[in-house]
Amino acid sequence: MAKGTFVTVINCMDGRTQLPVNEWMRKNFEVDYVDTITEPGPNGILCSGSGTQISSIKDRVLKSMECHGSRLVALVGHHDCGGNPGPKDMQIEQVEKGLDVIRSWGLPVKLLGLWVGEKWTVEAIDGPESQ
Repeated sequence: MAKGTFVTVINCMDGRTQLPVNEWMRKNFEVDYVDTITEPGPNGILCSGSGTQISSIKDRVLKSMECHGSRLVALVGHHDCGGNPGPKDMQIEQVEKGLDVIRSWGLPVKLLGLWVGEKWTVEAIDGPESQ
């Protein structure tokens, strides 16, 4: 087991989202590290991607849990996503549906949906853990 505390973020590969999300997670959940699983438009993938793509994300979440003890998983949607283009309301709906997919895995983790807006600020959009 790694030293330090970890959370897991399923984030877009878009580099503009990485730093603000990682800083937000570290600050709001008082953790040392953020394991980051990246895909182009991961909220869209979890809603309508192939079984292979979804399985790959799940395997990496499990690895984060196993190796680093992560017990919080966040899914990110963001403004100006090249891998999953669409308006904010569509992105947020996909984050919510993506969280339902993760819930179906039956993992002992808390879940959180995040939105990264056009000024690259992060806001919680789903999950009782966002309170």
